[in-house]
Amino acid sequence: MLKRIFPLSLIIGLRFFGLFVVLPVLSVYALQMEGATPLLAGAVMGSYALTQILFQVPFGTMSDRIGRKKTLFFGLIIFIIGSIICAVSTDIYTLILGRFLQGAGSIGAVVTAMISDLAKEEERAHAMAVMGATIAISFSAAMIIAPVVGGTWGINNLFWLTAILSIGAIVVLFTLVPEPPKISHSYDKLVVKTKDVFKDKALVHMYVTFLFHSSIMTMAFFLIPIVMTHGINEDGFGWARAELWKVYLPAVIFGVLAMAPAAIFGEKYGKGKLIFMISIAAIMIGFIAMGFSHSPLVFIVGVVLFFIGFNMFEPLLQSYVSKFAKIHQKGAALGVANTFAYIGIFVGGILGGWMMQSFDRATLAILVIIFCIAWFIWIMKMQNPSARANAYLHLDKYNRAKIMSLNDHEAVFEVYINETENIGVVKYEKALIDEDGIKGLLK
Repeated sequence: MLKRIFPLSLIIGLRFFGLFVVLPVLSVYALQMEGATPLLAGAVMGSYALTQILFQVPFGTMSDRIGRKKTLFFGLIIFIIGSIICAVSTDIYTLILGRFLQGAGSIGAVVTAMISDLAKEEERAHAMAVMGATIAISFSAAMIIAPVVGGTWGINNLFWLTAILSIGAIVVLFTLVPEPPKISHSYDKLVVKTKDVFKDKALVHMYVTFLFHSSIMTMAFFLIPIVMTHGINEDGFGWARAELWKVYLPAVIFGVLAMAPAAIFGEKYGKGKLIFMISIAAIMIGFIAMGFSHSPLVFIVGVVLFFIGFNMFEPLLQSYVSKFAKIHQKGAALGVANTFAYIGIFVGGILGGWMMQSFDRATLAILVIIFCIAWFIWIMKMQNPSARANAYLHLDKYNRAKIMSLNDHEAVFEVYINETENIGVVKYEKALIDEDGIKGLLK
């Protein structure tokens, strides 16, 4: 499984590194550009998300129709062009344009859908953990590299680095990534409509969770470098940009350490809702410290708590969407989930810039606290993903037609055939039937 999943995880890791590596210093950099204001700097933080919003679902749906690899290649090319424009920009508006183009390469949902194609659902927690660990490594490296490289050689060189690594991702795509298995199912002649992936309440709960998660993340990354350096209206601690690694390093370490227990308790023990609620509490307490502290040490403790809460979500978000979605909707559902995430990034960037321009960081923290309370209540109503399970039935032993006929059973969520591995897969509601019951229906 690792041999199949790691190349895709590497691609998404390289892609996310390109996005992460500018986050720790981007708001400070944008404020120094010609024509910049705090609001426009916030637009730089969130602008790439606007085109992600527009293209996330089309890319996901396209991958369901023409194939994952072709879609990934197209998205990476667009991302490279946007990175180059960002690297050569000298004013705030050109920088925003480059960020728009970076966002147009909307491949996140496609990679996740392809990973779910290559891994059985029982392996998917491990597969998503591999992807999450790769992203976490990229995130960790970016948090340390960005202040050092950006502060020493210029932040524009971070965008050149992003373009080069994306070219490397294309090489990985065509040399190491296997073709996904051939799947047949009862939906073969159906056209996936975006509205169809809103019919499942469990999926809708996940979409809104993506929205909260990403909007708060963007506000945090807008706030942290500004407050730790010069601040706005002299509300800063006066650190140099090259010193910001001292803030991000402990936060990254604790955040990465929090991912493993979150994945284990969320996936293996079915405690996803509890993990989400603990994560939201950590994020909220972290923002209280960041919004109201007058000490760099207390502020850094707040950053650490935010990273812990933020990272605990990472191994579970994409996995839960792929579990809730039907086989023919994975690309579209993950596209919608990522669209909500990028709506959050865009809104978070604009809100963060406007709040810091018009008010202060304490007011921004109060806004995030309100978001967290609403988010906590929303999660309490979420269905537990462990309520569903899969039965894998070898076609040498069980009749294909009988397996497909289970689609009409009230306890069965969906049925499909993995032609490559010659097995039928039945996803069922554990509260209504068990695997032995499924097999009994086929006798």
